[in-house]
Amino acid sequence: MSNTASQTPPPAPLWQDALSLCRDLQRGTITAQALMSNVYARIKALNPALNALVALLPEEQAMALAAAADGIPAAERGPLHGLPMALKDAVAVKGFATTWGFKGFADNLEQADDELAARLRRAGALFIGHSNMPEFGLGSHTFNELYGNTYNPYDMTKTPGGSSGGAAVALAADILPLADGSDLGGSLRNPASFCNVVGFRPSMGRMPFNRGFGWYGRMVTTGPMAKTVADTTLLFSVMAGPDSADPLTLPESGTTFLDALEPLSSEELSNLRISVSKDLGTLAIDPEVAETIGSAGSVMRELGAEVVDSLPNLDGAMDVFQTQRAAGLRLLAKRLETVDPNWRDNIKDTARWNIEKGLALSADELMQAELQRTNIYRRVAAFFEDHDALIIPAAQVPPFDADIDWVREINGIAMPTYIDWMAVCCMISVTGLPTISVPGGFTAKGLPIGVQIVGKPKGDLALLRIAQAFETATGYGQRRPDLHALV
Repeated sequence: MSNTASQTPPPAPLWQDALSLCRDLQRGTITAQALMSNVYARIKALNPALNALVALLPEEQAMALAAAADGIPAAERGPLHGLPMALKDAVAVKGFATTWGFKGFADNLEQADDELAARLRRAGALFIGHSNMPEFGLGSHTFNELYGNTYNPYDMTKTPGGSSGGAAVALAADILPLADGSDLGGSLRNPASFCNVVGFRPSMGRMPFNRGFGWYGRMVTTGPMAKTVADTTLLFSVMAGPDSADPLTLPESGTTFLDALEPLSSEELSNLRISVSKDLGTLAIDPEVAETIGSAGSVMRELGAEVVDSLPNLDGAMDVFQTQRAAGLRLLAKRLETVDPNWRDNIKDTARWNIEKGLALSADELMQAELQRTNIYRRVAAFFEDHDALIIPAAQVPPFDADIDWVREINGIAMPTYIDWMAVCCMISVTGLPTISVPGGFTAKGLPIGVQIVGKPKGDLALLRIAQAFETATGYGQRRPDLHALV
C-alpha cells in the first residue's frame, strides 16, 4: 500500500472491545467475513498514512480465510475465532517473511509457525500480515529502510515508540482489536505509553520461548497488547502457558489469568502497599511525565491502597542491561555475516555500535554481569516482600519528533547512548519481574503518557488486577486520537 492518505473515510470499527467481539464471533453474532471486511476498509483508509501494518495479504485472500472460519461449527470455535491479527515482524508466521525490518531478511519466507503464532492460530486467529518494527527491534522508534516510518495517531509528527510500534498504532487507531509485542528494554511498554494503549511484559517464562539464549542473560519476552487491561488479559490467556522447550517455563496455564477479569474489592485494595517513584532515584524524567506518576500515586491512595515513597535498590542494573543486551547481539552478527558480507555498511549506526559492543565483550565481563544481575534480583525480591507493586514512568519522555532517531537529552542532561533514555524500562527488564504500561494521562499538547506498574516476582495475575483498578479509576484509555486528518 502507498503512503498517501485515502480519500474515503473508514467505517466505524465493528468492535467496542475485544472481549465482546470474540464472544460475538464465537456465537456467530458477528461473522468473520463482516469483521475482515471492516478491518480491511479501515486498513485502506488509515494504514497508508500511519504505516502500522506491513506485508499485508491481498484482501481477497484474507476474505477467503474469513469465509473458511465462518464455516466452522460454533462448538469447535476457539477463543480468538475469526479474529484478524498481524504479528510483530519478529515472529515467524508460516507463509510470511520475518524481516525484522531489515532488507537483507526480506526473502526469509517462513515454512512453519513460531510456537506463539501456533497458539494463536489454534485459538482461531487469522493472520493477515505483520506489524512494523525498527530494524532488528533495536531502539524505541519504529522506522526502517525496508518499510519506512510508522507514525503516532495522536500526532502524526511524533513517533509511536518501539519496537512494537506498529502494533501499538494498529490498536490506537482501531485497525486491529488485539496485537502482540515483545520487550527487551521497553519494546512493549514504551509504545504503549506513546500510543495510549496497554502493553504487558509478563514474568520471564510465562510466554513460549522463541529465540536466543534459554538461560544466560535472558531478558527478552513476548507479551500481549490491547486497548484495555481486560482485552490484554484475554490475549494473555491464549498466549501464555508452559512450553516444554523452555528451561525457565512456568507451570500455570494461560487460562489461569482470566481470573484477573474479576475486579479487586475495596477490602483487597485497602490491603495493597504501593510504592511510587518518579525517577527510580537517579533518572532524568520529563516534568510532565513526573507529574503524571505523582498523580497515579494519588489515584491508588484514593482507591484505598497504602502509597509509600520508596524504591528497590537497582544499583548496577543499567550496566548489566547494556552488557547482556550487547552479548545477545553477537548471535545477530553471525546471522548477518551469512546474508551480507558488508552488513556493517548496510545497517543503522546504533545497531552497528551495539553489535560491535557485543563482539568486544570479554568472558569476564559476561560472567560479572550475570553475578551482578543475581544480586540485583535478590535485593528486588526482598523489596517486594513488603510491597505489592511499584509505580514508575513507562517512558522518561512523551512521544518525540518522528524525524529524531533517538532522545539525546532530557532536562538538559545528555544521554550517553541510544539506550539510556529508556533506562526506566531497561532496569526493570534486568529483574525479570512482570510489568505493565497503562494509559496514565496526557501532556498539555495532548500527547499520551503511560504509567508503568511493576508487580511481585511471578505475580502476573495480581499485577493485572491492580492495573485494571487503576484503569477503571482513571479512564484515560478511552480518549481516542482524531483520525479525520488521515483520510
